[in-house]
Amino acid sequence: MKRKINFVNIKWLSFPYLLWMAGFIIIPLIMIFFYGLSSEKGNLTIENIKLILDPVNRKALVLSLLLSVISTIICLILAYPLALILNRTKLKSNSFILLIIILPMWMNFLLRTIAWQNILERTGVLNGMLKLLHLPTLNIINTPGAIILGMVYNFLPFMILPIYNVLIKIDQDVVNAARDLGANSLQTFGKIILPLSMPGVLSGITMVFVPSLTTFVISTILGGSKIVLIGNVIEQQFLKLGNWHTGSGLSLVLMIFILFSMAVLSKYDKGSEGDNLW
Repeated sequence: MKRKINFVNIKWLSFPYLLWMAGFIIIPLIMIFFYGLSSEKGNLTIENIKLILDPVNRKALVLSLLLSVISTIICLILAYPLALILNRTKLKSNSFILLIIILPMWMNFLLRTIAWQNILERTGVLNGMLKLLHLPTLNIINTPGAIILGMVYNFLPFMILPIYNVLIKIDQDVVNAARDLGANSLQTFGKIILPLSMPGVLSGITMVFVPSLTTFVISTILGGSKIVLIGNVIEQQFLKLGNWHTGSGLSLVLMIFILFSMAVLSKYDKGSEGDNLW
């Protein structure tokens, strides 16, 4: 009897989370679906979703996908070697490096992005240092390169930490066994370390790609009014034009792309779990 009562009490502990999830996740999603699939007169329609075919909206979506993919690839290229190095360093050095990686995340996201604006602008810190060294200045601000740089800087920790958390859990006996059987460093990495670290890689890709695709703050500050991503279009529909129907319809399209990418990654992750390492 006591066990049942305790179990019931423990289940009640999840009530605050269920209340939070209903208020800030389920209800907003219902509102997005309602406005996205209805007209101003309340009739059921898919015209709001079809607006993604408008040349401006289509261009913004394609550019968002392109910059998100590039940013995710760059984050992966930078994060994986760093995670390997962290995995091989001593505990004290390891903790210090992790602190350096996580430390910028303690600051406000908006402040970090504005800081990069001050660094990259024409009269900013970067060009000021180049002038002191008598080198040509760079025109990076308000370009796709500035947006990619902002995405990589803000989302890189979300790629490093999942990969690192998986790498530290790999049994070193398995790695040593591969080397004892004659595998060199490259073969050990390709046959053992990389396959076992794929869950962390896929998790990191998801955690970087999704916010990169939906961001509008980074593109607004570092891209100016010259570069418009799909996040900016949706933000303008909601906040500036007050058109919830169009904004919700475009949000549904963006949600479809996100769910599709997550489904592909999840399927690949499940497929890799059953593969033989050898």
